[in-house]
Amino acid sequence: MIRFVFLLPFVFSALILNAQLTKEDYERADSVSKFRNMVLNEVLELNWIDTTELFWYKTRISSDTIRYYIVDAKSLSKRLAFDHDRVAKVLKEDLNMNAKPGQLWLNKLKFSPEIESFTFQYKDSVWKCHITEDYKLEAIAPANKRHSGGHWGKTRDELGNGPVTSPDGKKVAFIRDYNLFVRMLDEEEPVQLSFDGAAVDLYSSYISWSPDSRYLTTNKVRLHEKRYMQFIESSPKEQLLPKLHKIEYLRAGDVLPIHRPTLFDVQERKQIDIDTRAFENQYSISNVKWLANSKAFTFEFNQRGHQRYQVVKVDAMTGEILIVIDEKSSTFIDYSGKRYRYDLEDTQEIIWASERDGWNHLYLFDGQSGKMKNAVTKGEWVVRGVEHVNEDERFIIFRGSGRNKNEDPYFEHYYRVGFNGKGLVDLTPDKRQHKATFSHDYKFFVDTYSTPDIPPVSVLRQSADGKILMTLEKADVSKLTECGWVAPEPFVAKGRDGKTDIWGNIYRPSNFDPQKSYPIIEYIYAGPHSSFVQKSFVPYMGHFSRLAELGFIIVQIDGMGTSNRSKAFHNVCYKNLKDAGFPDRIKWMKAAAEKYPYMDTTRVGIFGASAGGQSAMGAVLFHPDFYSAAVASCGCHDNRMDKMWWNEQWMGYPVGPHYAESSNVVNAHLLEGHLLLIVGENDDNVDPASTMQVVDALINADKEFELLVLPGVNHTLGGKYGERKRRDFFVRYLLNEATPNWNN
Repeated sequence: MIRFVFLLPFVFSALILNAQLTKEDYERADSVSKFRNMVLNEVLELNWIDTTELFWYKTRISSDTIRYYIVDAKSLSKRLAFDHDRVAKVLKEDLNMNAKPGQLWLNKLKFSPEIESFTFQYKDSVWKCHITEDYKLEAIAPANKRHSGGHWGKTRDELGNGPVTSPDGKKVAFIRDYNLFVRMLDEEEPVQLSFDGAAVDLYSSYISWSPDSRYLTTNKVRLHEKRYMQFIESSPKEQLLPKLHKIEYLRAGDVLPIHRPTLFDVQERKQIDIDTRAFENQYSISNVKWLANSKAFTFEFNQRGHQRYQVVKVDAMTGEILIVIDEKSSTFIDYSGKRYRYDLEDTQEIIWASERDGWNHLYLFDGQSGKMKNAVTKGEWVVRGVEHVNEDERFIIFRGSGRNKNEDPYFEHYYRVGFNGKGLVDLTPDKRQHKATFSHDYKFFVDTYSTPDIPPVSVLRQSADGKILMTLEKADVSKLTECGWVAPEPFVAKGRDGKTDIWGNIYRPSNFDPQKSYPIIEYIYAGPHSSFVQKSFVPYMGHFSRLAELGFIIVQIDGMGTSNRSKAFHNVCYKNLKDAGFPDRIKWMKAAAEKYPYMDTTRVGIFGASAGGQSAMGAVLFHPDFYSAAVASCGCHDNRMDKMWWNEQWMGYPVGPHYAESSNVVNAHLLEGHLLLIVGENDDNVDPASTMQVVDALINADKEFELLVLPGVNHTLGGKYGERKRRDFFVRYLLNEATPNWNN
């Protein structure tokens, strides 16, 4: 009788679940990782060689053969970079390196300009291989090791910089007792230039001299009270007892130091007054730059809340201020993602990026008067980044997207345009995603272009007009398709407004059967700082591919609130991160299911990490009628708990009720579906306490959920163990099947 009681729960669970997946099913899902090495004739790595017109690239010419080539852009010739058999033999004999001729994979490879030798990194050393000396091998240096510069949240020690020598080498400026001093090298006693510095209101040791060595500027800094993130590492490898970590960490709403620019005439040994009252409400004062003629310096003012951003010029003789560029926004200025400034010293002009007309474009300003001379680019499309500014010929090479009709608006193209906005040329006209690698003089570039479902082509072009000079490689995916690989499908549907195109991808398993019904799982990252859907060809998408193989259709979508479209599209996120583009995402999936009835919108799951973890949990809180299961990893579940620079950029300042409205902690009681929370206990990016506070709120609301804490793990989607738990979770709640007995 007792035996029957113990078996009853197992019998009952077996009745609920339709079937059971096996370890072999998971192993088969993992086996799709082989897809990543099945693309032939694809440029895997490419670099131009020093200041020459030569470049090298690496490709796979068969399933077991890698080849390195040298290309001369001037003569349009191509040859093997070296004798692969000889190099493999030397590496095996001299380094005991398991290097087969067809599988050479050299890390941090660099050729000499004459192609007489190349260097590479192996284990703890940098090695040189002399091609012209029978491939003689020598160790030339220890490998560069990454040195930690400290945690990114640490604020600058304003007294931590050493003495600063003037450009003429005759003077040294330094801080003593919180004040600014200058020592003339031909005098014994230093000259004190400031007298009002104090322990909490001091002159910064980060000092900038004018080019003529007459003036200098630094900030007078009113210090703030430092704030910290603390967490316990439960299982440190070097000791038995737990370890407490304490990291400087500013959160949304915390007090900041205030920097006030100051100016000194060293020749006259006096301070020149600057009225800095207009810049007190600051997030930052940055990018101090002297004009080449020493008549003025500029700095950039980023107002707290990011609704105003200015380039400010200060006259060196009078201290008078001129606002050269003044950006204003009723929502936010995307200074962290779209700011671009290039100073043309000879003509005292500034090339500047702005969304002032609703789209991110380049403008030319008169740096003396602050008057805009002209728009360099314009239209309902966006500049994505500047590659090169040619001051002599007055043209710019830049990346842009959305300009071509009947094309994915996220596809990046490379353009050339004059400073006056004339002569715009699309250097990469094919309707695909482009990635360019330029020669040192920007006369040539290698253009690799593809889409998620069209394999890459790599060509050599000339930068003057984009003319193709030479085709390097056309990728061959025949081996992929022979193994059942199914390409991702780009899909577009209208957003919440019924007008705006929303773009995303659909990922299907390799054994896809259109007669079956598939649950949908969305991978979400809706961080407003960029867009995230795959645009180029990638045969293996890691957790996407492995998860799909268990019987799911995976989708990824860029909804409203993400970047790289219009300012109006982006503004949806403002003070409203809980939106995360969900109205667009849900409409998109419903439209896809109308076209493909095998996509089952009654079984929809979602997962993501960091900001995606916040959104994943938000899906089952705010949209439980559509999303029924969510896995949220290392989520920023309350924006008041997270890093200032990211959250105030989108949620604004001061911290108001809208922060609570977007909080998963405050809204935890709304949970209806299934939820798995994953967190690394050593997460120094998003405070682990953010997850534990949401756990506390769920418990107080008497909600059912699952929690996985990963000891010793930093910011993560979950790692190997977390991925297995995530797959198990979706198998149980979306496939309605039992998972393997992993302890057997």
